[in-house]
Amino acid sequence: MAHPVRTNAKPVHKGNVSEVASRENRWLKRFRAVLAGERGNDGIVGVEGVRMVEAALGSGLAVEALLVSESGQRHLARLGPLLSSEVPVLRTSDKLFASVADTRTPQGIAALVLPRQATIEDLLPGTSLLVVLVGVQDPGNVGTIVRAAEAFGATGAAMCPAEGIGTADPFGPKAMRASAGSALRLPIVSASSSAILLTQLQKSRMKIYAAVAAEAFGMGSENIPKKISHCDSPLLSPWEIDWKIPTAILIGNEGSGLPAELVRAADARVYIPQVAAIVRVGIESLNAAMAASVLLYEAMRQRKAALEKHS
Repeated sequence: MAHPVRTNAKPVHKGNVSEVASRENRWLKRFRAVLAGERGNDGIVGVEGVRMVEAALGSGLAVEALLVSESGQRHLARLGPLLSSEVPVLRTSDKLFASVADTRTPQGIAALVLPRQATIEDLLPGTSLLVVLVGVQDPGNVGTIVRAAEAFGATGAAMCPAEGIGTADPFGPKAMRASAGSALRLPIVSASSSAILLTQLQKSRMKIYAAVAAEAFGMGSENIPKKISHCDSPLLSPWEIDWKIPTAILIGNEGSGLPAELVRAADARVYIPQVAAIVRVGIESLNAAMAASVLLYEAMRQRKAALEKHS
C-alpha cells in the first residue's frame, strides 16, 4: 500500500529498512516490472536515479517503496529529509539492483511512485494553457514536451490517440527521463478519444490551435505547401496569436502530423517560419518536441509581459 511522503519527515532509521538478498523477492520483481515500463491497475510507476527520486519525494507524491543498492546508500543522506519514516527502504546488492534497473549505469536508487491523478476539468480553470499530444509516439518527444510545458508555465498536458496511433506513456522510463521529473509535477491526463477531448476543450471556450508543418520562407501565406492550403482556418505564426487567453495547442504525430479533421476543427493553424537559407539546404520541419517548445515559449513570453505590464 502506498504511503504519503511528508517533506518534514525524519531521516531514514533502522526501523523501516529491510534487506533484499534474492532475485525472486517480490519487491525486486515489482521494481523490475515497473522500471521496465509496466503499469498495473494501481497506477504505480517507477523512477530511477537520485534526481528522479528526489523529484518524486519533493513533489509530495505517494511512495510505495525505495530500493537502494550498496553503492546507492550514499544518496540517503540527501534524500532522508524528504522521506517519510513509513516508506519501506529496501537495501540490496549492486548486482541485484542492476538486474532490475532500466539504465546502463544505475545510480543505485529507485522508487515506486503514484503519479498525481488529474482530470481534464482540473486543467481548464482560469487562463489555461494546455498542450495536447495527439499520437506522439516517441517517448523522448513526449518527455521533452512535458518538460517544456512545465518550464514555460502550461497548466498541464493531455495525451490522446490519433487514427489508431497512441501517444507514448509520459510515465514510461524513457519519457520520464526526458521530462527530468516534470511528469511527476505537471498535471497530465489521458483521453481515450481525440474527438471527445476536442469537444471538452471547445465547451470550455478555449482557443484551439493546430500545429502544422509549413516550410514557409517568410511570414506570408504565399509559400504555404498545398497539402495544408485546402483548410479554411487561418494560418498564423506564433507571434500572431494571442496566447494570454485560455489556449490549447495540438501537437501531432512525428510522421503524419495531426488528423485532417482535428486541423479543420481547430480555431486556427499555427506554423513556425524557418530561415530561407536553412530550408533550401534540405533541413526538414522542426520535430514535435522542438515545435511544441517554441510555441510554449512564445505563450510564456506574452503572458509574462502582460503580467509585468499590469504589476
